[in-house]
Amino acid sequence: MIDHSGIQVADIKAARAFYDACFAALGAAQLMEVPTEYTGGMTVVGYGRDKPDFWVSEGETQKPPLHFAFTAMDHGMVNAFYEAALAAGGTENGAPGTRPQYHENYYGAFVLDPEGNNIEAVCHAPQ
Repeated sequence: MIDHSGIQVADIKAARAFYDACFAALGAAQLMEVPTEYTGGMTVVGYGRDKPDFWVSEGETQKPPLHFAFTAMDHGMVNAFYEAALAAGGTENGAPGTRPQYHENYYGAFVLDPEGNNIEAVCHAPQ
């Protein structure tokens, strides 16, 4: 139902390092950078697997912080996301594990990005 979404960040350099690492662990990458002549001089990058689905734009951080959950193909990807996110400057916000309150196969991990947004990787398949 959602084609794409995005956030604004005050520190684009820290955000790119964080999201480059997180998305690499999930089999995604930066796929596009919009030329600055179209953005008023701001850096705007799009991440995804097949097309840019998640955009990170230089600007004022939105308040309150946002929550985004990204799909992982298996539990190992969730674990790799979590480790990569912490190594890239994220803050722990829920270690990898099952979340039976959502459903029996829900396996996720949560981190806060450098701007305080709650970023999650989730796998819905059984282990």
